[in-house]
Amino acid sequence: MATRNTSLDLSSALRIAVARLSRRLRAEKEDDELSDTQTSILAFLVREGGGTLGTLSEHERVKPPSMNRTVNHLEAAGYVRRTADAADGRKVVVVPTEAGHALVGETRRRRDAWLHQRLRTLTAEQRATLAEAATIMRELADS
Repeated sequence: MATRNTSLDLSSALRIAVARLSRRLRAEKEDDELSDTQTSILAFLVREGGGTLGTLSEHERVKPPSMNRTVNHLEAAGYVRRTADAADGRKVVVVPTEAGHALVGETRRRRDAWLHQRLRTLTAEQRATLAEAATIMRELADS
């Protein structure tokens, strides 16, 4: 039974730590007017080059009408535009604009800089432990 409690304690501690670090990193963004979901969608579009409302809805696990509102906001802010799908003109593809690319790039730079500054204060051993943990956490996330 001690193993189970230790496992539950680790689960709780890890969940809390990941959530707090995630919140702290999300605070380091270029445009404070965008919600976390809007920022996430824009980053996805920059990474993937574009996507349909259906693809974006699946990615964020929200209903298409909700995603449409998110895309409308990003479009009004000048970060994305809608285009006809090259393969099927009936479909609409949302693509990032130059301003969208710039915003995501600056947000990534800010987040990396914030984290880099904090990592510099750790010992080499602590950084090695975090490198191992990052690999394990990616495996957990992908499972």
